[in-house]
Amino acid sequence: MMDILPSDELFPGLRKKAAFKQEVYRSTLETFRLFKFVLAEMAEEYRQKFRTDPTQIPFEYHDKGEFEAELRFGGDVLIFTMHTNVFEFSRDHEVMKTSYIHDNKNRSYCGVIMIFNFLADSFKYNRINDLGYMIGRIFINNEKHYFVEGKREVGQLYNNFQSSVITRESVRLILESAIRYTCNFDLLTPPYDAIKMITVADIQSTLDNMKMTTGKRLGFRFQGDHEDPI
Repeated sequence: MMDILPSDELFPGLRKKAAFKQEVYRSTLETFRLFKFVLAEMAEEYRQKFRTDPTQIPFEYHDKGEFEAELRFGGDVLIFTMHTNVFEFSRDHEVMKTSYIHDNKNRSYCGVIMIFNFLADSFKYNRINDLGYMIGRIFINNEKHYFVEGKREVGQLYNNFQSSVITRESVRLILESAIRYTCNFDLLTPPYDAIKMITVADIQSTLDNMKMTTGKRLGFRFQGDHEDPI
């Protein structure tokens, strides 16, 4: 029969684990607030730089609540979301093989901030079937060390968990990389066979609010996508 821990061991262990996860959560929330601050700062910087330029190219930050933020620029939208739960890397993840984690396994517990890319017109015309893509996610532990997984520019430079610490400068670099990747991630025509047939209901809806699915890559996959190299 399995031994049952007495309350004097169970309850303190429960409290210790919960308190530690709260510490990771607070670290992630502080980081997300820093992301918002830098986004607002960049939007104001853009406004000041181009306030007399007659060409109307938007670069706008919108705070969408405690766990969501939005940046609109050109024809794109970046949505930043913070997950409210704490996660641990799987045993097979490369991060788990580092000395940084071996020295203290608690460092593998992280909060997550995700970055999604959508077309601005998807929201403007309420095209609810349009596709958005995760272009990066940032893992932050209780020591505010971070690790970035992402596409091309977003994930290539920020994957040293041991030495990468969240600062205002590092957040700015992550944001600039996400914007740069988005600008280079162009809209492609979907395969002809994917849209050659359409129902009467779909075409009627399309005439109203463009509900045919649109995305930068129709059939895009975050991993194993040979048509969109990392």
